[in-house]
Amino acid sequence: MKQTTFTDIEYANRKKITKREEFLDMMEEIIPWDEWIEIIRPYYYVGKYGRKPRGIELMLRMYLLQIWFTLSDEGVEDSIYDSYAMRKFMKIDFSSEQVPDATTLLKFRHIIEENGIGKMLFDAQNRFFNEHGYIMRGGSIVDATIIAAPSSTKNAEGKRDPEMHQTKKGNQWYFGIKAHTGADAGTGYVHTVTVTAANIHDVEETVNLIREDDEVVYGDSGYTGVWKRDEIVSDEKKRNIDFRIARRKNTINKIPEGEARKWEESIEYRKASVRCKVEHPFLIVKRDFGFRKVVYRGIKKNLNRMYMLFASANYLMRARAERLSPVPI
Repeated sequence: MKQTTFTDIEYANRKKITKREEFLDMMEEIIPWDEWIEIIRPYYYVGKYGRKPRGIELMLRMYLLQIWFTLSDEGVEDSIYDSYAMRKFMKIDFSSEQVPDATTLLKFRHIIEENGIGKMLFDAQNRFFNEHGYIMRGGSIVDATIIAAPSSTKNAEGKRDPEMHQTKKGNQWYFGIKAHTGADAGTGYVHTVTVTAANIHDVEETVNLIREDDEVVYGDSGYTGVWKRDEIVSDEKKRNIDFRIARRKNTINKIPEGEARKWEESIEYRKASVRCKVEHPFLIVKRDFGFRKVVYRGIKKNLNRMYMLFASANYLMRARAERLSPVPI
């Protein structure tokens, strides 16, 4: 049991709990710490020789703070010293121990990235949601978002990241990566994540975002014609999927005013009412977690981060749903 300190007593008398502390309390309650720790354990230091390694849970908590608040290795170390909410989340008592330094976090992060542990934790979250009935099978929503990357060539190689490319959206050019997700059509929880260069068209990744038991797939107008693609037509299950793709506005506008046009608009409205669920995880990742620009070079490291971000977004959505529900769900 953690010993209460004078700082804890002092902060307990506050009249207001900050949004940061409220968020961390929710994540403390919802994340299955024991399961995640056991997933990491086989890849962690044995600690037979040299300095004793810091605990897995302590390092995992520090790593998650870095993910959720978009901090550098040095930045998260400083923030824990500065923030009572973060120190409380880390369960650190400065009278007996100190915050792991930036180098220790760097080594832990490399263990996560090199062994693909981000995907393991994301898959574990999906299994947990499936086992507890939080996922409604049979339908998915597919979508993608661009994550910008520095276009500057002021680096040792004098080049932009070779794994990232530029693409045009509207009248603006973007350089970076594209995060593709498949979300459950009933609940909006993300079940599949892929990352490509920004110039890869959304429709090309559709086949990698569909589940085996999906019968219906929703998408915006960028996925028009997906049912004609070879990888869909050649698969017996996928070619029988009902692709409910949004029609382009110019095709609706060509329909004369009247009952026929109202009917088509009502159908599009119903499609959009389902499709909008896929935007919520993107909102959390980009606004709440602040991941609007890539942090690392290359696809692999950023994909690992995406797995962690969307797993966390799913848990956050679940925690908020449980708090808002008048009865336990």
